[in-house]
Amino acid sequence: MLTGIVIDALDVPRVEGFWREATRGRTGGLRLRFDRAAGPKPARKNRLHLDLAGGPRWEDEVARLLALGAARADIGQGDVPWDVLADPEGNEFCVLRPGHPGVRADSGLVAVCLDVAEDDRDTQTAFWRARADWHAVESHDWGVRLRRDPTSPVALVMGPPAAPKEGRNRLRLEITHGDTAPGEYTDPAGNEFHVVA
Repeated sequence: MLTGIVIDALDVPRVEGFWREATRGRTGGLRLRFDRAAGPKPARKNRLHLDLAGGPRWEDEVARLLALGAARADIGQGDVPWDVLADPEGNEFCVLRPGHPGVRADSGLVAVCLDVAEDDRDTQTAFWRARADWHAVESHDWGVRLRRDPTSPVALVMGPPAAPKEGRNRLRLEITHGDTAPGEYTDPAGNEFHVVA
């Protein structure tokens, strides 16, 4: 079952504190775990990022996150109905505005977004349905949304565009799987993930 997200950080206490405050501790039961990074974040978009709910006062929420140490980020998104920010070490995340499809909370973590190329969509969906044990599926032209159950506030969202795979991902999914030894593995698209006991 999908149980958490691993985030690499040079300054673990700072990044951990940022995400604790950014999510207000609302992570839909997913654990955020922080590992010491080997070096600074490369100047490229992460293949996995988190989405937070902005709520009805999303502009105030963006201002709160900026005050916590976030910065505005441009990943080529253009004019979109969400705000792209980055945590204190440059990891991109989105703040979703009211009315965004699939958002089931006014604050906290609402989506874990994994880049999936269109050609890999079916393979990745089958793989992550089995590993995450999240079976509530919504399939759309833009991609797939999985949930632990139909009422879960957090979704695993998979869709294009897929950033090129260059080096180890700074954010990775973490699962528990009784039939697999603990360690680090890769999914069919080469994204690292962790199995914990």
